[in-house]
Amino acid sequence: MPKSYIFSLFGASPIRPLQHHMAKVQVTIAELIPFFQAVFAGDWAEAERIQQRISDLENEADTLKKNLRLHLPSGWMMAMSRRDVLEVLSVQDQIANQAKDIAGLVLGRKMEFPEDVRPRLMDFIKRSVDASAQAQRATDELEELVETGFRGGEVKLMESLLKELDAIESDTDKLQVEVRAQVFAREKELHPVDVMFIYRVIEGIGGLGDLAQRVGSRLQLMLAR
Repeated sequence: MPKSYIFSLFGASPIRPLQHHMAKVQVTIAELIPFFQAVFAGDWAEAERIQQRISDLENEADTLKKNLRLHLPSGWMMAMSRRDVLEVLSVQDQIANQAKDIAGLVLGRKMEFPEDVRPRLMDFIKRSVDASAQAQRATDELEELVETGFRGGEVKLMESLLKELDAIESDTDKLQVEVRAQVFAREKELHPVDVMFIYRVIEGIGGLGDLAQRVGSRLQLMLAR
């Protein structure tokens, strides 16, 4: 995609394409909710349809990432370096990749989850999606933050958003512990290979919250400079 087209959409600033990428990432991860609802219902045709959508969205996010990297201007501003943009972009990209990997694993093995584990597992998934959504809100504030020179009320707003992101990620940690405990209680009733892959899925979902917090950590470092 030519540079003129990219910046006709987003202007000379790399912040808006970064925000656009995060918006695409959020749409991708949010699809995990209906995906797991279909999985829990045993509707594998619907699960496959949603998994394909997740894959398509991740590919679209990947294209946005590549275009931004290719056309990112050097020395654009003093308040936010090229390296800052690339580091935030990289972590955002990992969120979409993780969502795609989780859906691919579950669908590929047609995984089944113990019925009594499903409600808390869905809470865990939704809270992980919340973490990514909060990271998106913080990214959406970048433009105002840069325009004010990382000073004033925008800094306080960003700090508040990042504090809430930390709280949400802490919730995902607690939910991960609870879901793992529920699976552990049922281990003897399940095939050992199934248990191994269930734990892998749980770990992957927990990783979504961790990655969202890493986006916040990169933004926090910008504030500290």
